[in-house]
Amino acid sequence: MTPEEEAEFKRRQKSRNLVLGGILLFLAVLFYMITIVRM
Repeated sequence: MTPEEEAEFKRRQKSRNLVLGGILLFLAVLFYMITIVRM
């Protein structure tokens, strides 16, 4: 793998991780809000 390909791969992996982290955070907040509303 050339250095350019490796940099591109790492950049894609980082953006994918950020998206997954955002989704997990959103779900955590959603469940938290649902719990508060049901009380």
